[in-house]
Amino acid sequence: MHTIATPALWFVFGLIVVIALVIDFVVLRAGGTHKVAFKEAALWSVAWIALAMLFNLGLWYWLGGHVSAEVANETALQFLAGYLVEKALAVDNIFVFLLIFSRFGVSAELQKHALMIGILGAIVLRAILIFVGAALIQRYHWILYFFGAFLIYTGIQMVRAPNDEGDFESNPLMRWMRGHLRLSKEYSGAKLSVVKDGVRWYTPMFMVIVLLAVTDVIFAVDSIPAIFAITEDPFVVLTSNVFAVLGLRALFFLIAGMADRFHLLNYGLAGVLVFIGLKMLIADVWKVPIGLSLGMVALLIGASLVASRFLPRTD
Repeated sequence: MHTIATPALWFVFGLIVVIALVIDFVVLRAGGTHKVAFKEAALWSVAWIALAMLFNLGLWYWLGGHVSAEVANETALQFLAGYLVEKALAVDNIFVFLLIFSRFGVSAELQKHALMIGILGAIVLRAILIFVGAALIQRYHWILYFFGAFLIYTGIQMVRAPNDEGDFESNPLMRWMRGHLRLSKEYSGAKLSVVKDGVRWYTPMFMVIVLLAVTDVIFAVDSIPAIFAITEDPFVVLTSNVFAVLGLRALFFLIAGMADRFHLLNYGLAGVLVFIGLKMLIADVWKVPIGLSLGMVALLIGASLVASRFLPRTD
C-alpha cells in the first residue's frame, strides 16, 4: 500500500494516540461518576480539535522538510477534509448513541464510561476496516465505483427515512447475546460483568458497550469510503479518522442536549454522502480539487444547521 508515512511517522502517531487515551482515562477515573456538564464537554472538544490540528501542522511541517511543499500542502488539506467529513458524519452516530442510552436506561453519570470503552473498541475495528479497504482499492480499483454508488444510495436513504431509529430487540447481535450469555437486568456501576453464586452474569453496561462499538463500525461503512474518496493513503485516512473518533465522547455530551435543534442535519449529511459518492464515480474523468471538496462539505453541513435554526419541525 502506497503511503507518505515512514515507520517513524507511524510510531509518532501511535504514541500520540496512546498518550492521549491514557490522559483521558486518568482524567475520567479522577473525575469519578459525575454528569458531564456542557462547559466541560466544550473544553474537551476544543482540546481534541486542537490536538488534531497540531498533528496536522506537524505532519505538514515534516513533509515540507523531507518530501516537498506540494506534497505537504496536499496532504494537510486531505487530512483536514477527512477530519471534517468524519466529524460531521459522527453526529449521526451520536443520535443513535442517545437511542441506545435511552433504551437501556444508562444514567448520565455512567454514559462517559460506556463511551470511553466503546470508542476504544471502535478505533481498533476502524483500523482493521481501513487497512482492508486500502488493500482492496490497491488491488481492485473498480471497488471505488462500488463505494461511490453505495454512498449515493446511503445518502438517498437518509433523506427517504431520516428518522429510522431501528429496533434493538430484533437486532441480530442482541438476539445472539440473549441466547448465548447470562444477561443481568441490573447495573453494577460501570462493571461489565458480576459473579453471583459462582456464575458470571453480564450487566446491561456490557450490552451497551458492545452496541456502541458495533454501531460505530456500521456507520464507519459510510464514513471510511467517504474519506477514501479524498485520499487513498491509509495513513491519512487512519489518522484523520482516529483523531475525529477520539473527540466523539466530548462531542456527544456537547450536543446531546441540543439534538432536537438539528432536525435538518440529516439532509446536510445526505448531501455530503451524495457529493462524495459522485466525486468517486467521476474520479477517473475529473479529480475534484480538495479545496472544492472542503468547501462543499462545509457548505452542506452549515446550510443544514442554519436551516434547522430557522425552519420549525413539521412532525
